[in-house]
Amino acid sequence: MAAYSMTARSQSLSTSDAQPFPQKLSNDPVTNKAAQTTVTCVYQTHIAGFWRNVTVLWGKNLMNYSLSISVDSVEKEGVYTCKIDLKPWHFWAKKGYKAFEVDGNQMEAYWDLRSAKFSGSPEPVSDFYVVLVSEEEVVLLLGDLKKKAYKRTKARPALVDAMLFYKKENVFGKKSFSTRAKFDRKKKEHDIVVESSTSGPKDPEMWISIDGIVLVHIVNLQWKFRGNQTVLVNKQPIQVFWDVHAWLFCGPGSNHGLFIFKNGEGEGESDEEVVEEEDENGSKGDESECSENSKYFSTHSYSKDSKFCLFLYAWKIE
Repeated sequence: MAAYSMTARSQSLSTSDAQPFPQKLSNDPVTNKAAQTTVTCVYQTHIAGFWRNVTVLWGKNLMNYSLSISVDSVEKEGVYTCKIDLKPWHFWAKKGYKAFEVDGNQMEAYWDLRSAKFSGSPEPVSDFYVVLVSEEEVVLLLGDLKKKAYKRTKARPALVDAMLFYKKENVFGKKSFSTRAKFDRKKKEHDIVVESSTSGPKDPEMWISIDGIVLVHIVNLQWKFRGNQTVLVNKQPIQVFWDVHAWLFCGPGSNHGLFIFKNGEGEGESDEEVVEEEDENGSKGDESECSENSKYFSTHSYSKDSKFCLFLYAWKIE
């Protein structure tokens, strides 16, 4: 399903100079990869009687951070988007409020990122909140300042918490690429690091570690640039897929390595099938990430058994 803007009445009550919305949401920033890194998170939420996907896009470029919140429509093919620019020299712009409509239903977005802590990623790690409210109910709450968020919104908790089931991150580096992911919503986040050695006299190698423990080590990477392996993280099986052909056979910065981390044991699918499916369906941004044919992105159904999946795009810039 194409992620395009819909004509909807919107009202901005924020003192920030963020652009009015709805706006077109571009989930794939690779066309401007030298300027911006992004983290895209998709949550299943219950809004106005329907299960809907809410996409949160964190961005960072040389000048400022940005935040976009998109809510899927169930009446028409499209999304409604609230875009927020967090310019570093405008302290007051990091706290705000916006109201908008989704399929005729009033939505309210609140945020406070004035004290937010970052760790190299556009997505903050602590001391912040971002809240989405519908019908006086908190349908999505991000961040660790939960008490402050409820006090400010004066809204009640949702009967069913929103569930993160998809995360995509673009990272840039020379040899090391890191991200964070929570494979079990009841447990803590894990630190994921991909390291590589693709130049020099020795054969290329690659290491994938989670929480400081190397779980995947690939030697002779020139012959094993695509593959998959199931590892155990706190006794939980995690499938790891990789495709780093571009690292070895393309020019620097011209393409990315792709890593997929998926809950559960393998179900007979090959690494080529998984990577090709993501290349065909997941790397085209607007055309794919809310595809009607995708079992993950249906706004009309909800599955408690939906498994979390992380897509890490690693761009070498050496």
